[in-house]
Amino acid sequence: MAKRPRSERTSSRAASAAAKTLASKSSTKAQKSAAGSALAQRGNSKVTSRTAASAAAKTLASKSSTKAQKSAAASALTQRPNRKK
Repeated sequence: MAKRPRSERTSSRAASAAAKTLASKSSTKAQKSAAGSALAQRGNSKVTSRTAASAAAKTLASKSSTKAQKSAAASALTQRPNRKK
């Protein structure tokens, strides 16, 4: 039996960080993808896609990512369903 997705949602603080990331001209495509995924999940129980999760992981690994960008990326990754074992 498949596991049900968690019902995580983006917090207002993470949503604010995601909005800042999307508005920033210096944000990369990966950073904006992760932020967009986090914002899309603000008021519902959608889950992060594999592509957006990959972008979020790149954002978290980047030394040049800001605190706001990493916050949005972490929120997006939290909403990715667990891997099957």
